[in-house]
Amino acid sequence: MRSIGELARGSGLTVSALRFYDSAGVLVPARVDPTTGYRWYTDAQLASARLVAGLRRVGMPVAEIAAAVRAEPADVHRLLDAHQRRLEDGLADARRELSRIRSLIGPEEFTMTTRLILSRVELANAVDAVRFAAGNDPDLPMLSAVLLDVEPDGVRLVATDRHRLAVARAGGTVDGPPVRALLPAAVVDEIRPLLAAGRSAAVTLTLTGDRVLVAVDGGEVTGPTMPDEFPDYRRLLPRAGGAPPAHRFPVDAAALRTALRAPDAPTIHREHDGRTYAVTVLGADDHGLRILGPDESTAGVRIGVDGRYLLDALDAAGDGQLVLELDGPIAPLAIRSSADADAFSILMPIRL
Repeated sequence: MRSIGELARGSGLTVSALRFYDSAGVLVPARVDPTTGYRWYTDAQLASARLVAGLRRVGMPVAEIAAAVRAEPADVHRLLDAHQRRLEDGLADARRELSRIRSLIGPEEFTMTTRLILSRVELANAVDAVRFAAGNDPDLPMLSAVLLDVEPDGVRLVATDRHRLAVARAGGTVDGPPVRALLPAAVVDEIRPLLAAGRSAAVTLTLTGDRVLVAVDGGEVTGPTMPDEFPDYRRLLPRAGGAPPAHRFPVDAAALRTALRAPDAPTIHREHDGRTYAVTVLGADDHGLRILGPDESTAGVRIGVDGRYLLDALDAAGDGQLVLELDGPIAPLAIRSSADADAFSILMPIRL
């Protein structure tokens, strides 16, 4: 048996830390002397204590440390992978915030340049996957744009009009700090034909100060970026290691588009601010997903959406098999492509 002091010296944990992990139920002594209260540990607990010390140093939450101590090696590796993704996301967020702060400290003296070499086809597909979700409200200019969220190995494109949100990604190489740039929809619409006309596999995208330059095959488009703040879209994205959606339904994109465009496609009507809106009701049960009539019910999920927005999302996703994910009738629903895990759109439901 090892005393608490001996275990502390052998593991790298302090005595106070070992007492804390005892009270938290993470690393409980094999024996506690009923008279003196001294804690005693077995030799086998030394390996667990060293594991706890390592996980503590990398900032893993106590609940996950407790799970790791009791888990099989494969499960511990999964916990480590999830925690590493959290750390990488946090580091990327910190880099972006530091870049933003630098630009506030003296933009006339400190102009950053980030240059990306991207797949031309991937960038074109990403633009097509998100452009439909950009807004056109003059009172919300930051939503009449597409966000370029530069990551260490590419760029994520995001657009939203508050009712829907679309996300896609283009991979490549990045030279410069991760930054965010908000491109007006008009600039995005100039870039898209350039991508279609190009024949090279790669396209160069350069962000300098408040300008963007896209070049391919000798042609180029340059334009301003917007100073406005884009909403924190990451709050709507699934977190690494988080719970999966409650429901996932396969969707035949072509068949659902045909059903939505049919002249007799069933809808119900709702009043809001003196206006009448048509609502498409989707029902999902063991037989799959379908459009419900006004008086039709289902034993499974029943959710209301704006049929026009759903059509836009389906058109942007293209043909083939899609997946619809949702957690309930008033939670945002996601439409994902089975061929591209990085491209998806989120629709806000309409309360029935």
